[in-house]
Amino acid sequence: MKLDILSDPICPWCYIGKANLDTVLSERPDHPFQIEWHPFQLNFDMPSEGIDRRTYMEAKFGGREGAAKAYAPVVEAAEAAGLDIAWEKIERTPNTLDAHRLIHWAGIEGRQTAAVSALFDAYFQRGEDIGQHEVLANIAERIEMDRDMVLRLLGMTADRADVAARDAHARERGVTGVPTFVVGERHAVPGAQPPELWRRVLDDIAAA
Repeated sequence: MKLDILSDPICPWCYIGKANLDTVLSERPDHPFQIEWHPFQLNFDMPSEGIDRRTYMEAKFGGREGAAKAYAPVVEAAEAAGLDIAWEKIERTPNTLDAHRLIHWAGIEGRQTAAVSALFDAYFQRGEDIGQHEVLANIAERIEMDRDMVLRLLGMTADRADVAARDAHARERGVTGVPTFVVGERHAVPGAQPPELWRRVLDDIAAA
């Protein structure tokens, strides 16, 4: 059964949602899901070089106190999912178009989920600027892709328009936030759902 996931590598709720899903899939290695990741940029109008993260957070949430209040439930949910996010290491909020291009290329090589995992790790654990080509090429190498080839592709326009069009198509279909999970090409499940939901979903699939 197809499980389509719309996500952005800098979205903490996407990171949390993946961790919760992974918990259940590891419990049930015979699960029926065929997972495919799809692009959705939280900030599709972000400058190509990204911006300072503190500036971004305070502008988005109305100052330092607003940012702290907005992120309190994120911190709580991350801890519940077993994630220790290194917030202090994250210095920039990048444009993620090129990161989504890397995910696309990884999918061609059967490494898509590995690329998503590596991008989450790079951003939320290592504090790396995943808008930088060298950083993305290093991530590609970590998942056994050809680093030099990825670096050359990033320097070209390959698949930029396609990824942007897929992002726009998701918005046209009514997707307003991520993560969004689509089960069996029919049922949309928005948000970082807890493990209990995925256990129920798999139970229902098995019963059917």
